[in-house]
Amino acid sequence: MKKILGIFLLALSIPAFAQEYPTKTIKIVIPLTPGSGADIAGRIIAARMSEHWKQPVIIENRPGAGGQIGTSAVIKSEPDGYTLLVQSSSHAANPAIYKSLPYDPLKDTVDVAILGKTPYVMVTAANGPYKNLKGFIEAARAKPGELPFASAGVGTSTHLAAEYVVALAKLKMIHVPFKGSPDAMQDVLGGRSAFYMAPINAGMNLVKDGKLTALGVSTRTRAEVLPDVPTLDEQGLVSYDMTLWFGMWAPAATPLPVVRKLNEAVNAIVSEPNVKEQFAKLGILPAPMKPEDFGRFVRSEIDVYRRIVRAAGIEPQ
Repeated sequence: MKKILGIFLLALSIPAFAQEYPTKTIKIVIPLTPGSGADIAGRIIAARMSEHWKQPVIIENRPGAGGQIGTSAVIKSEPDGYTLLVQSSSHAANPAIYKSLPYDPLKDTVDVAILGKTPYVMVTAANGPYKNLKGFIEAARAKPGELPFASAGVGTSTHLAAEYVVALAKLKMIHVPFKGSPDAMQDVLGGRSAFYMAPINAGMNLVKDGKLTALGVSTRTRAEVLPDVPTLDEQGLVSYDMTLWFGMWAPAATPLPVVRKLNEAVNAIVSEPNVKEQFAKLGILPAPMKPEDFGRFVRSEIDVYRRIVRAAGIEPQ
């Protein structure tokens, strides 16, 4: 009887807790390097959450292992809404590339909200030998298994986006993983790696400054921030269509009313004119969803990445 009464009282306390939430500092863990797309988008959201709720919202970068280190830290935290995860679509790519993870992305986290979507841009050094996608493919086919491509880490979405290019173009290349997007970009700028599937916010200014050559964008339609760059699909990599997206998660067992409150806050923030303007400059488009819709989206993306891994013949690590 006492146990039943305890459960009943707990159930009554959850709505009250959600109504008061937040009453202290919220920590957002980003399992990627500073300057990554998820990091920039997460900081914009965190700043507005702090202003809206009059509570500190701090960012903690914990990069490594394709996001596994930071994600593992979040799932071990108290499921009270005060420790959150902001990650890229690598959250959905990891189950495809790793035989085992230290967490189950479907059972150990709860889907809170999507922050936005953005294309990748396939970039190469402007002073390098590749001036367009056709020329790059011809060069790579002439040297099978010799040319390297960069990624932001094994199992990251930038890795699988590149593997999809390699598979569709029927190439053989060497994967060179880095700890994050900035390091991968530097390797391409230095001419050591042939290309990188850069988040468009990371690559567009270097393309505009003439330091990188854009070989194509990853979506079916051209990117507004790089309107002169053709899509990979229109250049012959038929059916290539990949979007980088950023999301927010909480530890499993976080009370649903808190999840919904967070979701409503994020959806409202990304719809604010000032935030939309900041996102637009980064090539990020808001795509608000309710938690259940975001959950279905995440599961569909996990399936997409698994198909890419199979098509590319990648052995899970």
